[in-house]
Amino acid sequence: MMRLAMAALALCLTSAGTAIAQDTYPAKPIRVVVPFAVGGGTDITIRVIAPKMVEVLGQQLLIDNRPGAGAVIGTDLVAKAPPDGYTLLFGEVSSFGVNPWLYKNIPYDSLKDFAPIGQAISSSFILSVHVSLPATDLKSLIDLAKANPGKYTYGSPGIGSMPHLCTERFKAMAGGIDITHVPYRGAGPVMNDLSAGQISMSFPTPSTALPQIQAGTIRPIAAGPLTREPALPTLPTLDEQGLKGFECYNWFGLFAPAKTPDRIVKRLNEALNIAVADKTVIARLHEFGMQPTPGSTPEAFAALVKSEKEKWGPVVKALGTQLE
Repeated sequence: MMRLAMAALALCLTSAGTAIAQDTYPAKPIRVVVPFAVGGGTDITIRVIAPKMVEVLGQQLLIDNRPGAGAVIGTDLVAKAPPDGYTLLFGEVSSFGVNPWLYKNIPYDSLKDFAPIGQAISSSFILSVHVSLPATDLKSLIDLAKANPGKYTYGSPGIGSMPHLCTERFKAMAGGIDITHVPYRGAGPVMNDLSAGQISMSFPTPSTALPQIQAGTIRPIAAGPLTREPALPTLPTLDEQGLKGFECYNWFGLFAPAKTPDRIVKRLNEALNIAVADKTVIARLHEFGMQPTPGSTPEAFAALVKSEKEKWGPVVKALGTQLE
């Protein structure tokens, strides 16, 4: 009887200890994997948001950059991590909406292997041309391209990047206009050549485009999202200018491995929403052309991820390109 009583007591103490440990999450620093290099948009965004989340959670967020294979390496690392809330992913649309279609034998399932926590920001793309092009709006740009098939070029940060897919979608919705793709390694070289007139057009982010727009080397033609870019409030969207339903933008958000307990996902969601609603964080993100999205729920974010995968699948398939 004494042994049974001691065993029961030990079990109760173990259960109580486990409950206390669970209630005190997080009890140690949290690793946040960024599947891109230091200094890119994804990396900058989480580094702006992280200090406020640290205040809320009471634990450090350790940013771990794991670039490579178009974000596949870092994304897969988190997909296979223990679902305990201590390894997270700060990802964006390409990892979840594009890569599953672009890469052969991708090692993760973008819908089944992750627990979406919440969207952090959205970011526009601005269809822009070199000032030498005699186009001032979307109609004149489309007319110019149709009258000169194959003459003009567009740059992107690489095959499968969002500016690449944005432009291909634009070409298709504009009637199959013929503009040649010039892939680069990163957004910086694209802007260098666009501002120098080496390429005709691109879909840069506001943070990349605004300095060149102000310098007068490139001309903005249209904003990619359905709503106007706050930094360029007088610039109509592609949808407003006749390509009804055209929508192309980026988003960044936080993910945990699948099967992470709901209470941990909820705790992280609360911390993320508090961070992106902070006035200092908002002001800093606006400097980079990022629009915070406070109030995101895990359920709404999961629905967004699913819809993005459905949206970009046909675009990638139409390219006829698959990467190893």
